[in-house]
Amino acid sequence: MTARSESVTELLPMVFAAPGEALARAERVLQSDPPPLDASIAHQVIGIWQRDFGDLGVALDHLRRARDCAARADSPEREADVLATLGVALVHAGRTRQGLAAFERGVALGSGHNRAQVLYRRAYVWWVLGRHREALEDVRRAIPVLRQADDVIWTARALTLRATVHLALGAVDRADADFTAAERLWETTGQEHDKADAVESRGLAAFRSGDIPAALRLLAEAEERYAELGTPTFMLYIRRCEVLMAAGLAPEALAEADAAIAALDRLGGQSTRKAELLLAAARAARSAGDAQTAIARAAVAVRLFAGQRRTWWETHARLVLIEARVACGAASGRLVQDTAAVAEKLASFGAPAAPEASLLAGRIALALGWTADAERHLAVAARSRHGGPPLARMTGWAAQALRARAAGSRRGVLEACRRGLDVLDDHRMTLGASELRARATAQGAELAALAQQASLAHGGPRRLLEWSERWRATVLSTPPTRPPADPALLTSLTAFREIASRAEDARRQGRPVLALEREQRRLEREIRSRTHHIRGSAPGGGDRFDPGRLLDRLGDARLAELAVLEGRVHILLCGQGRVRRFEGGLLAEAVAEAEHVQAGLRRLAHPGAEGRLAVVEAAGRRLEELLLGAAADHLGSGPVVIVPPGALHRVPWALLPSLRERVLSVSPSAGSWLRARETEPPPDGRHVLVRGPGLATGGAEVPEVAGRYATARVLEYDDAQVPRVLDELDGAALAHIAAHGTFRADSPLFSSLRMADGPLIVHDFERLARSPYRIILSSCDTARLASVGADELLGLVTALLPLGTAGVVASSAPVNDAAVVPLMLALHKGLGAGLSLAEALRDARAALPGDAVHQATGWAFAAFGAA
Repeated sequence: MTARSESVTELLPMVFAAPGEALARAERVLQSDPPPLDASIAHQVIGIWQRDFGDLGVALDHLRRARDCAARADSPEREADVLATLGVALVHAGRTRQGLAAFERGVALGSGHNRAQVLYRRAYVWWVLGRHREALEDVRRAIPVLRQADDVIWTARALTLRATVHLALGAVDRADADFTAAERLWETTGQEHDKADAVESRGLAAFRSGDIPAALRLLAEAEERYAELGTPTFMLYIRRCEVLMAAGLAPEALAEADAAIAALDRLGGQSTRKAELLLAAARAARSAGDAQTAIARAAVAVRLFAGQRRTWWETHARLVLIEARVACGAASGRLVQDTAAVAEKLASFGAPAAPEASLLAGRIALALGWTADAERHLAVAARSRHGGPPLARMTGWAAQALRARAAGSRRGVLEACRRGLDVLDDHRMTLGASELRARATAQGAELAALAQQASLAHGGPRRLLEWSERWRATVLSTPPTRPPADPALLTSLTAFREIASRAEDARRQGRPVLALEREQRRLEREIRSRTHHIRGSAPGGGDRFDPGRLLDRLGDARLAELAVLEGRVHILLCGQGRVRRFEGGLLAEAVAEAEHVQAGLRRLAHPGAEGRLAVVEAAGRRLEELLLGAAADHLGSGPVVIVPPGALHRVPWALLPSLRERVLSVSPSAGSWLRARETEPPPDGRHVLVRGPGLATGGAEVPEVAGRYATARVLEYDDAQVPRVLDELDGAALAHIAAHGTFRADSPLFSSLRMADGPLIVHDFERLARSPYRIILSSCDTARLASVGADELLGLVTALLPLGTAGVVASSAPVNDAAVVPLMLALHKGLGAGLSLAEALRDARAALPGDAVHQATGWAFAAFGAA
């Protein structure tokens, strides 16, 4: 071989180490009228680049030329190598029969080390096709030969592939061992693309073992590495979609899958990858509750997989298609048979999704009243409860709970639900980010609902209260893991504040903001992504709720927890040493009425809308009928605590006639009220008053309130910047923040209070070691929350409660700035007299003028917690 040929040969490993440079050099080789052997290598390098990062049609053209040049050079080994590359490309193009025929000839032409490389690539194709046993057989034959030849690069590739196949079969420990061995080998090479692939693979392994934060972090690192190399990878998008869905971020997963499909179509890329992305999109749409989109994506994926002869993948797509149809209300004997057939085929593949399919078959059979068939399928699904990743075990416990319910065993239902939710708690606490913890609870919604139904039918009000608490506001049971001192995260937060502040200024001045908004969204994605990488540190599932402890601590107060079962509100009234149940109205009617009230409050925030006052008060009476029912007559004369479900968090409870003149507080759960009740105030008694910019009144109450507290620290004008404000808030006894509030329904943890240097967001509060014991948010919309997961709430108030805050005063609607001033002054007067937040707020409302604007302002504010 000539020196020139040796130089050209170097291009093959280079295409995975420095793809762009390899492509440019290969194109220069072809411009120099090379001999057939060199031309074969150059065409193969271009074919590999186009196959993985460009146009698959162009790739096939170059690879066929490479094969023909190898034949002219009379080099069987060269031809075998090209045939293997061509076989991979053909399979990715959906031409499975032609691809396997190319491999057959490549294996026949190759020998020794060269043949082992061909076997490795055929093993990869078997994995793409979902034929895992054939993949393991080929890679088993290849690895010893590659090791004997001291071929570090190909051995590492083969180990990575074998690990990936093990993961597909659910053998996580074997996969970990192979990934670890491969990564040690990669560190001795300059194969940067392969190193990035190894990081991606470790992310997949972390996900399969249940470590979602590590999976997100590793996939983000892999993406950064690929970006540095200028090489897009659609497999990464597919894997990240899977992790995002497990993290409860299905809408984000769907958006990412659809964007990747569009990018792949623009490139003319691999048909196999498109089918996989369609399957990912279908799964995400189903998880996001968009059944019609799931059906559309899954149906196309089924057709593509069938045409590509990829039975393993086709079967998974059929499962998603059936799940989406069932979500649309389909149920028939034929559907039971189809689902059972899918489950049986998945089980024959050793696919981890097999129990999920059996559970679905059992559910459909139960809906049809086919108890014997249901028991058979559910029994199969229930086997997964004893092993595997958390979500697989939860599938098993859900199946066991349904079996027990069909058998009439209340004890069996409750035990299965308890065990399944314990698995979810352990999984949830591995997540450091409060958003991920909240969204993960959706996985336990069915188990909690089954337990509540069993408790309602046989267990009595106290048992129903226990199960209502079991899945309510679980994120508030322990603080989120404090973000580490990550310089990149702090830099992103600072940049976000600057950009958001500039965008706000531009809007006020009527200047274009598109570029600023685009950069703000990018920074939001970066901040959110980094917080998702934080791993939980608290073991177990937080405090367990004790009804007896609650009843002891209530004293003469009453706590009304509103549980929703099958669309109807049930009021669990706690007090006087017992729990009583009352039936309310339909949740949907109450939610609609609450929205009407909110619209009325928005109008009453402006003078001239006095005519709406009677309408709003009438709506308050209807809300009382729907939400309290007969319980309104049993509230006693003491304080009242309302614990609403997430869907009713915007109800202005002080508007309800029986609550209007009471000491009233609101809590996301009875357990969080108990924790707030038992939280001790900090010893130093520091008071902090913050005045943000742009208020219509200029935060007029702040100077006067400051005069009430001898040691008050006032931050205003340029002093009211986020870093300084956070320093002063940390561990304060009382904080009063007068600032513009913004609620972000699309991303609640970016809900904010406007400071001098930009927005103070929920992510900032979560960096506090201890949030203020009491905090008053004299702002619009600060009590607005987003309902996510099973029955969790995200927003400013719920960010504060687990961090040491025992009481918050905040508003659930836009308020009139001028009317807020007398309310706040009266509130602080009550606090100065030793009252609690709820007591002081009750008296402050009573002290307001009787006009519509002031009345609406009083109703908009609520006291949360127990301080």
